[in-house]
Amino acid sequence: MSLKRVILSGGGTGGHIFPALSIANEIHKRNPECKILFVGALGRMEMEKIPAAGYKIIGLPVMGFPRKPSTKIFKFVINLIKSARLARNIVKEFNPQIAIGVGGYASGPLLRAAAKNGVPTLIQEQNSYAGITNKMLSKKVKTICVAYDKMERFFPKEKIILTGNPVRENLIQKLESKKEAADYFNVNETDKVILIIGGSLGARSINNAVLKNSEKIAQSDVKVIWQTGAYYFENIKNELKENQPGNLQIHKFITRMDLAYSIAQLVVSRAGAGTISELCLVGKPTILVPSPNVSEDHQTKNAMALVEKNATILIRDNEMQEKLFDMAFEVIGNNERSKTLAENIKTLAKPNATKTIVNEVEKLVKK
Repeated sequence: MSLKRVILSGGGTGGHIFPALSIANEIHKRNPECKILFVGALGRMEMEKIPAAGYKIIGLPVMGFPRKPSTKIFKFVINLIKSARLARNIVKEFNPQIAIGVGGYASGPLLRAAAKNGVPTLIQEQNSYAGITNKMLSKKVKTICVAYDKMERFFPKEKIILTGNPVRENLIQKLESKKEAADYFNVNETDKVILIIGGSLGARSINNAVLKNSEKIAQSDVKVIWQTGAYYFENIKNELKENQPGNLQIHKFITRMDLAYSIAQLVVSRAGAGTISELCLVGKPTILVPSPNVSEDHQTKNAMALVEKNATILIRDNEMQEKLFDMAFEVIGNNERSKTLAENIKTLAKPNATKTIVNEVEKLVKK
């Protein structure tokens, strides 16, 4: 049975949006005639990213629950009632065969409306600590696709399918040759290379740690490839204008992340669910620095799920300036430890996650 009408809902962050787009692209690949409609939250990132990827999106006025007592609670309730009504109308008019939620504000009212209307429903949870929207939806939906084990803490066990998280298509292909990567980044194939991934507002403390340790980097025999993110790039270039170490490359954004992963012997990154899924796939030793500025501290929980399997090293955000580079140089100089970390993280990879999720979508529709 082919898919003809599918709703995908959720967003708020790239961690929700990019998995949703991967699922949509796989559905479209299998069913070119399928109509795919996204439902997001007005004013959030998905309202820009989804149309840019070629899909239609409708926005709901839903917002997050105010964390502190204030008059915002009235706006929250009014917007939630409006969103529930709009969601019911969307489901009725579009008449989907299935509704898929990826987490984020909008997926709550939309999937509730779909389930109430008898539409099969599936959610995908990216993190090792379930988000509040997905926890609330878990009793109503038919299938829950997860990326980590032990998720029965949050969801009914009989609904859980361990699928992994969708990742960027070009990373599923074999990593490019080390020679091509070395040429691209103007380093030698034999160089020790650390890749540091910033790139969003959460990169500030990582960037500060690199700046504070620039002298230590200059004195090392390691090459550092550093993605700062567009927001910080100009300030960092100005700050290091007079004394940028010759072995430190500063990039606003790295478009060929496949080549960056290929040349790196060690990756330093935040611990977002999508990033971790990519790091598992490429099988590189990693140091994860969870962002403290995320809901329910879920990045620390994501990282700890790997630490328990000796598949990464965790450094706390407030310890980074003192500990990050000492640890990074120690790991990159220790072949045995690097090999253990790489082998262990690789065992957690789920390269067929997107296909597996869409298989579950098709099963639900057939039922």
